[in-house]
This record gives sequence, structure tokens and C-alpha cells, in this order.
Amino acid sequence: MPLLSRYFIKIGLAYLVIALLMGAIMRLQPVMNWSSQIQLLRPVYLHLIFIGWVTQIIMGVGYWMFPKLSREKPRGNERIGWAVLILLNIGLIMRTISEPGIFMAGNNDVLKTSFAWILALASMFLLGAGWLFIFNTWGRIKER
Repeated sequence: MPLLSRYFIKIGLAYLVIALLMGAIMRLQPVMNWSSQIQLLRPVYLHLIFIGWVTQIIMGVGYWMFPKLSREKPRGNERIGWAVLILLNIGLIMRTISEPGIFMAGNNDVLKTSFAWILALASMFLLGAGWLFIFNTWGRIKER
């Protein structure tokens, strides 16, 4: 298994553990009478599951298992693969910080705007990671 695939899969599993813990905390909220603001974590939880775990596992296994592109570059451009991993994870971390931050900023417009810009940048990182993965993988999907 290529090193890049191992990183995708291990980081994806780490996000799964974090998301499951976050889900358990959110489920305990009514029992523990915690602030209802804990439900602000729901979008973060969903992003950790679907981008952090599912998407990352798919990309890691896809990078590893899709048909080889050529003898010289069996998995396409490895640098693009690493860029996908980095952009995806930086974007996801920025999103997990900025999304609840927008709501927790309250009436502080400067802080709210700062978090909104971070969220926009995070979305661009995630979009870029997706497009780069497609670009790097597209040529590997071919007829025999």
C-alpha cells in the first residue's frame, strides 16, 4: 500500500474516532442538561464523518486500488496526491473551527466576518482538493 494511501486511511480513521466521540457528546446533551449550544457541533460532526472519514477513506483506497496510469507514474502525479491530502485536511480543520465560531461570535461583527472568511477559504481548499483528486485520477479510469 502506498504511503499516501496509508496517510489518507489513518487520518480518516482518526476523524471517525473524533466524530464518534463528538456524536456521543451531542447525544448526552439532553441527559446532562448542557447548553443547547452544543448542537452547534452538528454540522462539524457531519463534516468530520463525510469529509474527514468517508471521503478520505475513498480517496486513499482509490489512490491505491484504481488501475495504474503508466509504468512510470502508476498512480498519477504523487505531488498532486499529497496536495489533495493537505488541502483536504487543512480545509476540514478550518471548517471545524470557523463554522461554530460564526455562531459563537454573537453580535461581534468583526469576529463573525473573520470566521466567515475562514469558512469561505476552507470551502475553497475542500473544493480544490476535490478537483485535484479528480484531475489526478481521471486518466486511471479507462477501458482495457
